[in-house]
Amino acid sequence: MDAGDDMERGQRSPRLPESRNPKIEDETLTVPLIQDKKTGSKAPAIVLGFQCLESTAFNGIGTNLVVYLETVLHGTNLASASNVTSWFGTSYLTPVFGAIVADTFWGNYNTILVSLVVYLLGMMLVTFSAFLPTTDLCGVGSSCHPVLGAKNVAFLGLYLVAFGSGGVRAALLPFGAEQYDDDNAVDRERKMSFFSWFYICVDFGMIVSGVFIVWVQQNISWGLGFGIATACVALAFAGFVLATPMYKRSMPTGTPLKSLGQVLVAAFRKVSLRVPADAGLLYEVHDKVDQPKIAHTDEFAFLDKAAVVAGSDLEGVVTDDAAGSWRLCTVTQVEELKILLRLLPIWGTSIVLSAAYAQLNTTFVQQGGAMDMRVMSLTIPAASMVSFEVLCVLAWVLIYGSVIVPALRGVSPARGEPSQLQRMGAGRLLMACAMAVAALVETKRLGAAGRGEATSIAWQMPQYFVLAGAEVLCYIAQLEFFYSEAPDAMKSLCTSLALLTVALGSYMSSLIYAAVDALTARGGRPGWIADDLDEGHLDYFFWTMAALCTLNFVVYSAFARNYKVKTVLS
Repeated sequence: MDAGDDMERGQRSPRLPESRNPKIEDETLTVPLIQDKKTGSKAPAIVLGFQCLESTAFNGIGTNLVVYLETVLHGTNLASASNVTSWFGTSYLTPVFGAIVADTFWGNYNTILVSLVVYLLGMMLVTFSAFLPTTDLCGVGSSCHPVLGAKNVAFLGLYLVAFGSGGVRAALLPFGAEQYDDDNAVDRERKMSFFSWFYICVDFGMIVSGVFIVWVQQNISWGLGFGIATACVALAFAGFVLATPMYKRSMPTGTPLKSLGQVLVAAFRKVSLRVPADAGLLYEVHDKVDQPKIAHTDEFAFLDKAAVVAGSDLEGVVTDDAAGSWRLCTVTQVEELKILLRLLPIWGTSIVLSAAYAQLNTTFVQQGGAMDMRVMSLTIPAASMVSFEVLCVLAWVLIYGSVIVPALRGVSPARGEPSQLQRMGAGRLLMACAMAVAALVETKRLGAAGRGEATSIAWQMPQYFVLAGAEVLCYIAQLEFFYSEAPDAMKSLCTSLALLTVALGSYMSSLIYAAVDALTARGGRPGWIADDLDEGHLDYFFWTMAALCTLNFVVYSAFARNYKVKTVLS
């Protein structure tokens, strides 16, 4: 008899009293109470406007940060690149903690409010650092060093921004989504389009900062450029608070980590028990039709022990309901933990991908700074090429939907659109190609520099275009994949894990810089990433990243080929 049929009909699975079910009784996983607000609220539009301003502010700091650290605070190329990736890493690590705080203690609204205070303070400090003296008095023939006060103020502000933006990033998207009424058909349609508009707002901020704020920073004043970004956060703060009466605010739902802990504890308690060959004998609750049930899988069989019914479990139901939940878990609870374990290898390969993507704001900008920034009659700052990459992202979205998908359907109508796993694999391969293109461009630039010629920054456009394709195929599909595979109680957690790969990738990039410097800067040699790129070999670094990305694609393909997609029974 098929185990899935047994589980769905409830014929073979042991039944315990309803009050025993830990999934129902656990107060941390209850449905939040949402204050009633009429449909058609303007709150989502307020959230989208908020995101436009926040993205403009954050990228107004981050897009040109490597140049600020080098030219104003007089950091070396290597140290500046490492500091930028560490800061970006922290900025994408903090949303994980922000999500836990929002779900467990404060709720989305309060998390955003408190985070904005920290965010605004950090932006003010970064702006203030641009007005401080950046060098000591210099004598003839002496070298100038940044004043520690200016540097400390800048880095204190940057990391306050990292923590503040992390809290906002964790809570803003779910806060905007919960403004819609899922029982209203019109609101459900609007909610589907909300996620697309939210992504467009993120790109809008990157374009504005990359074109306008970067130009102000490099042609007028760093302080004015940072001041404009700070004003964006202040305006977002004011608008968010003034719109408070419009919002729906949900109560914190708590963390699902307790449920995962129950599975581990129950499995270890029953380490001596054997798992029955018939999965229908494992414990599951069938009389709660509003709770989706996940089909049993054979992977990680040890965890199935948590769903094996023993005599002591029945006694625990009568004597101690709370303790009983740590002795017996449902099949669905066990499968939720298995899903997280299956996601880990896919998640791990995303870290390497993000380490390569981190070059967008570091070595790509440094490479562009060593090139001729005049294109026709315009002077394009190297950091503004990030805005070109954003435009390429929008172009890739159109190309994918209008050209690639129809072409694939024409070739193979049965398969239709590529799966999320296939898109992520193609994106990883494109990332390797982007690093290879960057290496070829750098080889050309070094050859021209050796002849005393300048290379136009327009030669960077192909590498930005290919990298944009990798971003569209990988990151968008990754968010969709983690969200669709995540159990209902872990949607926010798994989405935060997807963002965490950006943080860990940035940290990995910093470690790669350190390793490259340790291995190549010896015996008086400047190393691959030299302060004067004409004396280094940035092309070797890009080839190394291309090889690493290729290896990452091979590893990913092995795991993706054997991945079992979640199956929901009801």
